[in-house]
Amino acid sequence: MVPAPRLPDKRLDEWWVENPWMIATRGFNLSSYERNRTYLNVGGTAFHDISTLSATDSKGDGRSVIAVDVTQDGMQDLLVRQMGGGALLVFENRFPEAGWLTVTLRGDTSNTAGIGARVIAEVASRTLRREVYPHNGNNAQGPTDLHLGLGDARKLARLTVHWPSGASQTFEDVQGNRHIEIREGDPTLRDAAGR
Repeated sequence: MVPAPRLPDKRLDEWWVENPWMIATRGFNLSSYERNRTYLNVGGTAFHDISTLSATDSKGDGRSVIAVDVTQDGMQDLLVRQMGGGALLVFENRFPEAGWLTVTLRGDTSNTAGIGARVIAEVASRTLRREVYPHNGNNAQGPTDLHLGLGDARKLARLTVHWPSGASQTFEDVQGNRHIEIREGDPTLRDAAGR
């Protein structure tokens, strides 16, 4: 319990609650109900505001957003955790289909979820780098699976995993448009579909 440092100024609609866990029980809300925004990356050179077009411009006091493939079609959807206006919003990805690869790591010497591992994918003329650090937000946590967008490509020339233990594994000619599982020290790529 923290007492108010001074009396709240009612003319400014100021208020004080001694314990932040009691804000809602006192009838107050921290949200200013700003509308949520969604920006589309255009080739790494600009961002377009697609909030209205995608209907993601909710005014429900969004606190966390997680990209996850809810529909298991290889396209990441958005989960928005809110404090008002509905606790959870799910936005299905309806962009045109493109190449993809989802990678799940299973550590042996390293931790079982592969947290801290670095994955490097060589696709056409691009190099994609991902690290396994699940996104954490207000009442939300993302998956440890890594999603790689391949664009027009349907396979990777090379996929390298650098494990937290210091070990590395490299796989050549990895077929895309699937969910694979890589186990530390195992030279076999496993199909993770239907897990």
